Amino acid sequence: MRKIAVLFASAAILFACSTPTNIVYLQDAGDDEVIQAIKSSPIRLKPMDQISIIVNSREPQIAAMFNLPYFTHRLGEAQSLSGASGNMGASASAQNISGYTVDSEGDIDFPVIGKIRVQGLTRAEAAAHIKDELIRSNQIKDPVVTVEFMNLGFSVLGEVNRPGRYRIDRDEFSVFDAISLAGDLTINAERENLTLVRDYGSDKERFFKIDLTNAASTFGSPAYYLEQGDIIYVTPNPKRRRESTVSANSAFTPSFWISLATAVTSVTSTIVVLLSK
Repeated sequence: MRKIAVLFASAAILFACSTPTNIVYLQDAGDDEVIQAIKSSPIRLKPMDQISIIVNSREPQIAAMFNLPYFTHRLGEAQSLSGASGNMGASASAQNISGYTVDSEGDIDFPVIGKIRVQGLTRAEAAAHIKDELIRSNQIKDPVVTVEFMNLGFSVLGEVNRPGRYRIDRDEFSVFDAISLAGDLTINAERENLTLVRDYGSDKERFFKIDLTNAASTFGSPAYYLEQGDIIYVTPNPKRRRESTVSANSAFTPSFWISLATAVTSVTSTIVVLLSK
């Protein structure tokens, strides 16, 4: 009886110490293997997106008409500065400059020129389009137009180390970029069952499933490159789901089996002592 109890306790301890499987990304990718990846898809502007637009020229006074003021914060107060400086970097302007919001029709209201349609354009295409409009309207001869994203972001939920909402700061942003910002998946994440939710407008949502352990599934997914507003949900694995009870000690958790083994050992020892008398 004592040997059986000891064996049972040992088995329970081994079960508790077992590690989850399928924790390695891209398990099927071999050395020097070439996998056909989906064509990269730069972010395209949608209604309610916010962008900063900086116009520079050899004629700074004319360019200043098309630049919104930008703000810095000192001692809790906002200071308005001139937006005409040609030395202001694009990253700084994206953080501090007042932005344009794409309206429901896909347009922005640009100074002097008026409505300019930018919906469906990439950042580079929008900059080129605005430049063409400035030249076509004879407003400025040699404009240099810079467009930066301001409010574009995505959300990560579930089994990641830092769930939350993060900013998209470049044209091509992959699911691995998103996972990196969120601090990587936890050990309890179900890597073969990542869900991405994408808004297609008109109250329509589309769901994508990605198996991060499979290279073809990952790089070939239409959701490999993110779009603004995407939501990534990382499913907890069965072990994690079993542990998510009120007491965290259900009949399926290792802690339950260890407790049961300890109790059985104690009872068995007591019975053996009583029988030996």
